[in-house]
Amino acid sequence: MKMRHLQALPLALSVLLAACAGVPPQAPHRPLAEPRPPSVTVDAPVVTPIDAGGPVTPATTGVWDQLRGSFAMADCDADPGVLAWAHRYTRNPQQFESQLQTVLPQLVYVQQVAAQYDVAGEFVLLPWIESHFRPVLARRNLPAGMWQIMPVTAGSMGLRVDGHYDGRLDVPAAANAVMKLLKQYHDQFQDWRVTDYAYNAGEFAVKKLIQQHGMPADEPVIPKWPVRKVTREHLTKLLAMACVVREPARFNVSLPTLPSEQHLVKVAMPHSMPIALAADHAGMSVDALKDLNAAFRSDTIDASASSYLLLPVSHARQFRDALLDQANSSTVSASLAGNLVGETSTAATAASTPAATRTGQKTHTVQNGESLWQIARRYAVSTTQLQRWNHLHGNTLQPGQVLRISSH
Repeated sequence: MKMRHLQALPLALSVLLAACAGVPPQAPHRPLAEPRPPSVTVDAPVVTPIDAGGPVTPATTGVWDQLRGSFAMADCDADPGVLAWAHRYTRNPQQFESQLQTVLPQLVYVQQVAAQYDVAGEFVLLPWIESHFRPVLARRNLPAGMWQIMPVTAGSMGLRVDGHYDGRLDVPAAANAVMKLLKQYHDQFQDWRVTDYAYNAGEFAVKKLIQQHGMPADEPVIPKWPVRKVTREHLTKLLAMACVVREPARFNVSLPTLPSEQHLVKVAMPHSMPIALAADHAGMSVDALKDLNAAFRSDTIDASASSYLLLPVSHARQFRDALLDQANSSTVSASLAGNLVGETSTAATAASTPAATRTGQKTHTVQNGESLWQIARRYAVSTTQLQRWNHLHGNTLQPGQVLRISSH
């Protein structure tokens, strides 16, 4: 998004910029307390969630009902342009459903952040309008991230952007920064439509429009202010996506559901580590982990830049277990290395001792709670080797399962 260059205000005023657009210096808003999104904290060797009640994950079947209930603007029939864009988004229902399913974890996470700031539900769909929720990488001075935020705007929003880390691509950090900004705009203008205009065109431009034309009437729903076409269309598109969520059957689409295990949570990083190692800990591919944590520009998770990773619930548990195992293995004797402290017993040790088959092949019997990563670490092999030797197509193991731990 681009903005007109406007007359600068006195230097005594601070800078607050609208997302994706540079705005001349403005008077600062009163900072809002930033609530913490649902998190899973790993502080080896103790594991405790940041929130006393544990990770917050909306009911699988209630995601869309919750979103509809938080809508605050007009419905499908308020403007012909809204309906036209809704049909345009869903002209290929199968493709639309597939795209929505792919980005649903991020959408649900943003929904939780928006609810914490009491921001209208339509803005949960804002990344769809900006980027289809894609982690758009930065190029020169262009906007980046699923919110399409300009570098200079990121600085005013408190997001770090440098050669090692780009906060615009940090889903939790950017979502909190954007929702805080939208909340501030609404507190100031008391109109969610004007809030969207401010996000797209800039706060200063909106203030000038109000001075010249007054606040817009409730109708038409798309204010007839002399703004650029892209600004008017931005609001139209936002209402159109909300329209599809309101009445999916009207557009021959079905809204996907998200299993609780795929909900995203923050996992605290006790120290920096290579992305490849973090992916192995989490039982994910490197590409999948990078997609969710695209803010890191190198092949290292820099804990000094961001103290957490964003992971699906199921992989967050595996990552936590791997960190615990790593921490505990450094404090126990070599004879007990690879077993969690307090969970070993004579029987368990005997049961998990490698057995030699008649051909001399070594095996390991999986114990309750053991992960593929833990077993691989114990025998100084890789998880990939274990998967190949045992014809495994994932990381799921069953207690009592016998694994080959060598190729012969």
